[in-house]
Amino acid sequence: MNYKSSDVLGYTSALQQLMALSSGPYKAFLYDCDGTLADNMQAHKDTYVKVAASKGITIDPAIVDEFAGLPIPKVVEEINKRYHSDFCPIEFVALKSALFYEEFIEQTKPVQFVVDHLVSHVGSIKIGVVSGGSRKMIQRTLEVLEIDALVEVLVCAEDTDKGKPYPDPFLLAAEKLGVAPEDCLVFEDGTPGVKAAEAAGMKWIRIDEIAENLVAAS
Repeated sequence: MNYKSSDVLGYTSALQQLMALSSGPYKAFLYDCDGTLADNMQAHKDTYVKVAASKGITIDPAIVDEFAGLPIPKVVEEINKRYHSDFCPIEFVALKSALFYEEFIEQTKPVQFVVDHLVSHVGSIKIGVVSGGSRKMIQRTLEVLEIDALVEVLVCAEDTDKGKPYPDPFLLAAEKLGVAPEDCLVFEDGTPGVKAAEAAGMKWIRIDEIAENLVAAS
């Protein structure tokens, strides 16, 4: 993500935009984690590249951005199609997860304006996090960001048979929160997540577009 949390003017403008865009009679906010709450997409790309390289395949990390929001096994399937590789998705996930957990997760930084948006609505709006990552990984990420106790419902890859772009993860989060899908607002940074939100009948906001617009205007 291009957003710099040290840029005070950028932070203020981003938070103000997000507050304005999310105003309305919503009863629940559902946030993606990686790339939305956590500024860790470069670390995730690095782990994909390292695992692929360990098997003799050089991949362009941009493919991770291209399929941001998909469950990791689906991204691996796309890598196999693109590079004519034969990675076992289950094995790749295990290697990538171990590498990320051991080398990168403790250095996770927040996308500060999104984290502060979440914190500012605790107690007035129900809060959920919906991710295509594993529960172990996402739970620890939220702990590093010090917001794990603020999240009422966490839906991860293990919780539904179909992940994003299918609506199942968001619908499960809404059900667990006791909120109708149309009363939920989704915060995402990838096309699969947006498609999932739309399929669930939920409105959405693209966090990455707010950040990119700020960079373009600066």
